[in-house]
Amino acid sequence: MSRIETMTFASVYPLYLAKVEKKGRTKEELDTIIRWLTGFNQETLEQMIEGTQTFPEFFAQANLHPNIHQIKGVICGVRIENIEDPLMKNIRYLDKIVDELAKGKAIEKIMR
Repeated sequence: MSRIETMTFASVYPLYLAKVEKKGRTKEELDTIIRWLTGFNQETLEQMIEGTQTFPEFFAQANLHPNIHQIKGVICGVRIENIEDPLMKNIRYLDKIVDELAKGKAIEKIMR
């Protein structure tokens, strides 16, 4: 089992939040794009932020957006389209939309 599979969403969320807030974006904007990606409502997302779900558990409970395949590009030096592992691909989709938010991309464009 890789390290990423044992990490909890709750342990990574504060890092996402710090990244976007440093660039002038808000928790509400971050939550909006995560809800779009996962299909979670705000209450479920808050439970995940406070919870102990690992990334596999987090994504197992998600109802991923049908346009998720439109998220393309490079994250951590790897082209998302070339990632074979479904869990890693989902994590990188999440990383990519958080990056896009931090870089100032409009919410409407992030939510393809």
